[in-house]
Amino acid sequence: MNFGELTSLLTETFGEGLMLASHTQHLQPQLQVAPERLLEVTEFLKRHPSCYFDTLSCLTAIDNGPEKGTMEVIYHLYSIPFHHSLVLKIEIPRTEPRVESLSAVWRTAEWHEREAYDFFGITFLHHPDLRRILLPADWEGFPLRKDYTEQEYYHGIKVRY
Repeated sequence: MNFGELTSLLTETFGEGLMLASHTQHLQPQLQVAPERLLEVTEFLKRHPSCYFDTLSCLTAIDNGPEKGTMEVIYHLYSIPFHHSLVLKIEIPRTEPRVESLSAVWRTAEWHEREAYDFFGITFLHHPDLRRILLPADWEGFPLRKDYTEQEYYHGIKVRY
């Protein structure tokens, strides 16, 4: 299924208002959907017999900075039997970055979401174990945010070299 066929299927199923943007100029075409529709769209993409996106290959986040006031979460989906891929993107407010967890759809989302939480402070609602994964539990702040200020000391050890 190519990108055009996929967008047509999603429009037929969910209506015209589902896609907020479509970017085909990228190496991997992207669909931007509303955050509140993400869970139902991904469940459909995994279960529909023509799509069967059985793998969440990657989840990453982008901080667009305080001036824009938003963050993005990008999901790379892949169908092993059909060899097609899709990139879904959502945009959420930076002041309260929250989105529904996809761990009920793909188990791999658990670790990816924990990493996005750890470095960006994005809360994934209904995640089974949302806590830091790479940084210590008592680390201050979220290092990949554009306004992050590194703490000077951590447990008496100078952080900056």
